[in-house]
Amino acid sequence: MSENLKTIKELADELGVSKQAIQYHIKSLTNKNRQTNDKGVTVLSAIEQEFIRGKVDKQTNKNKTNESTKKRQTDKQKEPNINQYLLNEIEEVKKNRDKQLAVKDEQIKSLVEAQKQTQNLLDQQQRLALQDKKLLEEYKSEINDLKALKMSTQETEFKHLDNQYKDEVNALKEKLENLQEQIKVQKRIEEQEKPRKWWELWRK
Repeated sequence: MSENLKTIKELADELGVSKQAIQYHIKSLTNKNRQTNDKGVTVLSAIEQEFIRGKVDKQTNKNKTNESTKKRQTDKQKEPNINQYLLNEIEEVKKNRDKQLAVKDEQIKSLVEAQKQTQNLLDQQQRLALQDKKLLEEYKSEINDLKALKMSTQETEFKHLDNQYKDEVNALKEKLENLQEQIKVQKRIEEQEKPRKWWELWRK
């Protein structure tokens, strides 16, 4: 048996197709008698192999052509979808951008409002601080005036009390002197009116 003979499986493996595909093309052979090897397995001659190889190549090219055509058609069908997808993506990005801008606008508005409130609070605080300072100065001035008035009043009262005390002391001294004088006079009178003893008369 020639070395060029190949089994259906060997040819199928070589061409990269299934055994069923080889068997399908074998039906197209004019020679209906099949050769077998020493194991009883059907084999194909070199001419039969070439015939089947031509059939397989033709079918493969046809399939490739059909696949290529289908792919081009599919690509053409996909192009509008891709374009639409991109348009949708762009629209979605615009919507998200508009939302983000709106949120940022609100945030900026809130920040500006907060800054205004903070500035107003600072102005109020400064005004209150100035008022407190002014009131403190007024209180200090009033306290100083009260201290001065109190000192002046106390000095006046002290002078008045001192004069009153001096007058009272002088009056008491005068009374004391009068009493002392009266006592002296009374003693002299008593001395004069006291009866003399008999020896005192004798002496005279």
